[in-house]
Amino acid sequence: MKSNNIGLAKKDLNKSIKNLTEVLSNEMVLYVKLRKFHWNVSGNSFMELHKLFEDQYHAIEKIIDEVAERIGKLGSKSIGTMGEFIEHATLKESTEYEPQDKMLAELLNDHEKIIISIREMVTKMEEDSEDVGTVDFLTALILSHESKAWILRRYIA
Repeated sequence: MKSNNIGLAKKDLNKSIKNLTEVLSNEMVLYVKLRKFHWNVSGNSFMELHKLFEDQYHAIEKIIDEVAERIGKLGSKSIGTMGEFIEHATLKESTEYEPQDKMLAELLNDHEKIIISIREMVTKMEEDSEDVGTVDFLTALILSHESKAWILRRYIA
């Protein structure tokens, strides 16, 4: 593949790719968790939460594809195995079968962790990098996760 000539220093490209790889990994962990919760939710709000989790995993699925494509646009290949995703993620897998309230709290916590992590990336990149495209892309992800967190927070309140 021909190397990128898009006006960014190699160090900026590498940092953006590293950040995006962490984001991609966290999105994959969250996606798998949403699938698991979708399949295993039970209780008095079963159908409503079943559909909510499905809506969120469909949205995260699109984000995953967009993050992987952003990595490609910067001239790199995306990781793609579950082992690689777990290695690069800051989120943890769900290994328990939780009741509804714990599922909601765990998902809210994950969205908030993603928001904080991406916000820190954006702040650092704005100071140290010329990659305004990735900064803009990541800022949009913050907004998306804030909306998902808000919805989950309303169920918990």
